[in-house]
Amino acid sequence: MYADVVLGFRQKHSRPSFLRRLVSLLNPPKRRLDCLHQLAKMVQYNFKKITVVPNGKTFIDIILSRTQRQTPTVVHKGYKINRLRQFYMRKVKYTQTNFHEKLSTIIEEFPRLEQIHPFYGDLLHVLYNKDHYKLALGQVNTARNLISKIAKDYVKLLKYGDSLYRCKCLKVAALGRMCTVLKRITPSLAYLEQIRQHMARLPSIDPNTRTVLICGYPNVGKSSFMNKVTRADVDVQPYAFTTKSLFVGHTDYKYLRYQVIDTPGILDRPFEDRNIIEMCSITALAHLRAAVLFFLDISGSCGYTIAQQAALFHSIKSLFLNKPLVIVCNKTDLMPMENISEEDRKLVEGMKAEAMKTAMGASEEAVLLKMSTLTEEGVMAVKNAACERLLDQRVEAKMKSKKINDHLNRFHVAMPKPRDNIERLPCIPQVVLEARAKKAVEMEKRKTEKDLEEENGGAGVYSASLRKNYILQHDEWKDDILPEFLDGHNVADFIDPDIMLRLEELEREEKVRLAKAKEDDVEMDVEELSEEQKLQLAAIRKKKAVLIREHRLKKTVAQNRSTVPRKFDKDKKYTTKRMGRELSALGLDPSSAVDRARSKSRGRKRDRSEDGNNDAMDVDDEQQSNKKQRVRSKSRSMSVARSASRPPADAVVPGDGFKDSTQKKSALKISHGSHKKRDKNARKGEADRVIPTLRPKHLFSGKRGKGKTDRR
Repeated sequence: MYADVVLGFRQKHSRPSFLRRLVSLLNPPKRRLDCLHQLAKMVQYNFKKITVVPNGKTFIDIILSRTQRQTPTVVHKGYKINRLRQFYMRKVKYTQTNFHEKLSTIIEEFPRLEQIHPFYGDLLHVLYNKDHYKLALGQVNTARNLISKIAKDYVKLLKYGDSLYRCKCLKVAALGRMCTVLKRITPSLAYLEQIRQHMARLPSIDPNTRTVLICGYPNVGKSSFMNKVTRADVDVQPYAFTTKSLFVGHTDYKYLRYQVIDTPGILDRPFEDRNIIEMCSITALAHLRAAVLFFLDISGSCGYTIAQQAALFHSIKSLFLNKPLVIVCNKTDLMPMENISEEDRKLVEGMKAEAMKTAMGASEEAVLLKMSTLTEEGVMAVKNAACERLLDQRVEAKMKSKKINDHLNRFHVAMPKPRDNIERLPCIPQVVLEARAKKAVEMEKRKTEKDLEEENGGAGVYSASLRKNYILQHDEWKDDILPEFLDGHNVADFIDPDIMLRLEELEREEKVRLAKAKEDDVEMDVEELSEEQKLQLAAIRKKKAVLIREHRLKKTVAQNRSTVPRKFDKDKKYTTKRMGRELSALGLDPSSAVDRARSKSRGRKRDRSEDGNNDAMDVDDEQQSNKKQRVRSKSRSMSVARSASRPPADAVVPGDGFKDSTQKKSALKISHGSHKKRDKNARKGEADRVIPTLRPKHLFSGKRGKGKTDRR
């Protein structure tokens, strides 16, 4: 609580002596040390708690609505001039105060890049460009100052207002100028709102805690390792750059919590050519004190050779200084370490030699590790090695710090001295030893259902016996076959004991019959087709397979491919000419297929005219030119035919229950008159009891007083 007060004075007072004096004033002597520790700690921002930034129009509506609701609204020209001035001065001051509070909240809640951890500062610069960010906040600050200056000037003018009209005009001008200032920063407010939404989605990374950082080329298995050792659920796909931002997971080692950060893949190219996704990884490597796991895909299935991955390692090895580094050879299930070539082995050894420079006493086995995330072989060994090396480095750094002397004098390790040279072995009672031995024998002999299942073929093969715990006079009775009775008869008496043998004979006979039928079909097909027909059949089957493969390919990428109209299809893969050439090459007549395709590609109007007259296929050129007139006359004649086929409203139709048309007219007239009153009141039916006045005037009109408002 006190640290927040002190941090607010950092901008104006940066001297340590001032902070110490302020802490001594605010805190009793017992709490001074804790407060100084809080001051020394880096400020931690929770970006998810930043208030929503409204756009310009919404901002103005909020402020003016609040001014209208929270200030008096009734004034008369008969009031004294002093009262009129105070009335309008209050509105101007209240509006300025609301603007100032809202804009100050925006400025204060957004983090200042100089006061947060360098990791967050550089990450925000990579994602949003800190120059634009500072410019937007500066424009908001300028608008706040301008609004305060406008309010000050108009309050001074209102002090000399000589009439109700003059004071009202000054108030309108003041509020209008404030709103104009705010409208000018509408783009900045929209930009800050986008930044706020993006910052709220950033992972919560603590730069000062124990951290394991995973880096390497894309698609080398970083996210798969992350999912294995943490509770995170990172998307894993067989293509590069699946991970496009930093992902955080947590794992435990020796009762301590470690955060594991999965970074996007990095490519070996100049610093200026790297995109935002790669720069997120570079920023994390540069600023976070963490154990670094450099993943190496020795199988080459990621699309990059070991030489390319080694070049990336040497290009960014400056970021690994003073950090525990572990080189992880992944995907050993596809390519064991012993099967790689001599050149690749030399490259790996060179990387290992570079990693040993930052080993700080670690063995060679702890620097280069082998792993397979698919079979989970070596996964936990990699995690334990990284956590152990990071823990050793942090302990060593604390031992070298100046504060260690202040803590060591609080500890005293007592070492007992022997009083004589007699060796006194621990004395364990015989009863305890016998109980331990008995328990060990029981644990060895006892087998669980899981053990029995694994011994007898595993799940799906082993069936647990439900009778083994039966309490019977003899244990061999447990496995006796229980007779099943149906309608007073034993079912076993009606089952043929040789039924399984007969079933096998039937199955063998069926297999022989099917094989013979298949041979007959094959011989018949071969006899019916000539050599030329066989070639044509093979070409058709090949073409069908190509079409199926193309269709499946289009189906897989359909979500990422927009539909191209035929007029923009420059390739023109599917045309009648091409179809005609292919059918001609197969020895078939393409004329009927081409005519059918052309007839199918005509418009709807032509189809309507053809449906009405089957002889329209044989029209000459003059009838083709008058196609629109024929379609229009045809549709008109169809509408006339429909109207002619519908009977009048008062005509008697068999089954209506009326004697003649006069009786039906009378019934319709009575029916219309019965719901005339209901129609005037806009009722849906006789059971409509809805009250359309949702906000009664007597409850919502007028100003809200100081009394109870719960019924509103």
